[in-house]
Amino acid sequence: MTNLQIFNSWLSAFRLRTLPLALSSIIMGSFLAATHNNNENKFDIKIFALCISTTILLQILSNLANDYGDSQHGADSKDRKGPQRAVQAGLISAQAMKNAMLLFAILALISGLALLWVALGNNLILFFTFLGLGIVAIIAAVTYTAGAKPYGYAGLGDISVLIFFGLVGVMGCYFLYTKSISWDLLLPAISCGAFSVAVLNINNIRDIESDFKAGKFSIPVRLGREKAVIYHFVLLFLGLSSAISYTVLHWQNIIQLVFLVTLPLLLRNASAVQKNTNSQELDPYLKQMALTTLLFVLSFGLGLYLVKFFLA
Repeated sequence: MTNLQIFNSWLSAFRLRTLPLALSSIIMGSFLAATHNNNENKFDIKIFALCISTTILLQILSNLANDYGDSQHGADSKDRKGPQRAVQAGLISAQAMKNAMLLFAILALISGLALLWVALGNNLILFFTFLGLGIVAIIAAVTYTAGAKPYGYAGLGDISVLIFFGLVGVMGCYFLYTKSISWDLLLPAISCGAFSVAVLNINNIRDIESDFKAGKFSIPVRLGREKAVIYHFVLLFLGLSSAISYTVLHWQNIIQLVFLVTLPLLLRNASAVQKNTNSQELDPYLKQMALTTLLFVLSFGLGLYLVKFFLA
């Protein structure tokens, strides 16, 4: 292969289209740090930049591990309906992928350590607590589909996404800014997590047949397509209702409901998941749901920001 082909193969393996979803929880946590309750604006550009870099590195690590793991366990067989993966197609060797995984794990750890130093300084208890969470995040990114007993094959991927793309991502980011926590933040955290799980659910509905053959017992494989669609509706309702509940608790101005501009997009996604039984027709709605989640976070945060700094 030419250098350009090699570069394009790695770029494809990075799966950059997943990054907006990964960044949603960081953006949400940052908006909340700037606007929550009567707190002063705690936003810090250095913390934000390091949160972004750490999250991007972890997400790319997860994508590489997913490419490697599914090829080793058979989920990336010829029966798979989604985009072709690099190891499966022979574009990148398994050993090269393992080396890349190690590199991104090290880079994520370095970025994470820098983040903790800037955010927490010499508070050793908090430093090592968050370091432990970071190490768990790296392990979770790798063992989702890689390793002897990948938890994604047991149908536990949804729980992991809810935790890391929702609860830990939003509330952990908020804490790094403010050194405090508030339990009402669970609501926007659940919103981010539920919408992120919805993206995974679309992926798993698309791959339901090939996953079943490979012994990957995702939630749709366990439930069947019809009930997996109902599960999808529940996730979208949970995400939206949690955001509305948080808004009601902190009601000041109708502009806080600006995130409802995403409602037509959520309804369109739900309809597509229900109607499109052809995997190729369903695939574009993965990207649509990921971008809808990012738009939801940006509009939710914009409403909070406008109310706090301009309309209070």
